[in-house]
Amino acid sequence: MTYFARLFRVLALVLCASMAMPALAQAPAPNPELAEAVTALRAISTLRADFTQTDANGARVSGVLTIKRPGRIRFQYAPGTPMVIVSDGRALTVIDTQFNKIQRWPIADSPLGALLDPARDVTRFGRVVPTGSSNLIGIEVRDRKHAEYGTLTLVFQRRGGAPGGLELSAWTSMDAQNRRTFIRLTGHQYGVGVDDALFRYRDPNAGPHH
Repeated sequence: MTYFARLFRVLALVLCASMAMPALAQAPAPNPELAEAVTALRAISTLRADFTQTDANGARVSGVLTIKRPGRIRFQYAPGTPMVIVSDGRALTVIDTQFNKIQRWPIADSPLGALLDPARDVTRFGRVVPTGSSNLIGIEVRDRKHAEYGTLTLVFQRRGGAPGGLELSAWTSMDAQNRRTFIRLTGHQYGVGVDDALFRYRDPNAGPHH
């Protein structure tokens, strides 16, 4: 499994699963800030933002992240980076165009998926962590029974124009081998029109119904 594939199995899969969660009745969250983050993420219908990804060695790549409920997401890297990550709401596909490799995972339950459904045991996966600023909320997400998922730390910034009053501004991923990757989002656009075709990937080697 390539480094990018390992990374996005932790990052993109949990994001896709989170966006696929249905809008169930709210149950009390164990922490008010955790409840705020849950509300903000569930309030996103569509989102387009620029992202910058920095690995543990300081190497950076950039691109555009597009999200559309339920469960659809696309990481479109800038020209020169041979990678595309896309989900149609059913499966996450990681395409390495340099080596002509395609990897796919079903969208299933995940730590972040549980975080976004307060009717489930939120405390099992998510907890609020200090940020040193009243304008920021940090949420650490991990499954103690599955160390291979790694740890995801989401950072939300208070912003009146964002759904739920909070904007997902960054996240840090630590994989099972303690490799850290940081992603920062900027230029958020909410409620933009997004064609569903953006979230479909047609494998040229597959049949017509891929």
